[in-house]
Amino acid sequence: MQTNYNLLQKQLESLIEDETNLITILSNASALINDNLDEVNWVGFYLVDNGELILGPFQGHPACMHIALGSGVCGTAASQDETQVVQDVHQFPGHIACDANSQSEIVVPIHQHNEVIGVLDIDAPIKDRFDETDKRGLETVVAILEAQLNR
Repeated sequence: MQTNYNLLQKQLESLIEDETNLITILSNASALINDNLDEVNWVGFYLVDNGELILGPFQGHPACMHIALGSGVCGTAASQDETQVVQDVHQFPGHIACDANSQSEIVVPIHQHNEVIGVLDIDAPIKDRFDETDKRGLETVVAILEAQLNR
């Protein structure tokens, strides 16, 4: 089933419009994204702290708590400041297997005041789950989060 990103984006804007707390915003965003995407098994955020990514709000099974910048899909997205779409995580050099059931992944960097402060990370239990529509849709979701965080 194709995700209705326009609806997701409108729901997110409405949900966070009066909120300023980072953890509150990301907690509800992870729940909303998880509710709206089919065939995913983990939706959450990692936040930059002391030169590494630290586990933030998420929906799913327990996850890796620390990821070095430049390591795995999340660390690569953060260090290169570029969305990573991985159709088969087992083919990604240095993939960090937090959940053995994850087969594909998308990671979008998040900015505050023009600096990467974290990433949105979504895993799927099937290969080839994420496409260009997902990339554009989730980058827009992150832009909504960034606009709220930069107020």
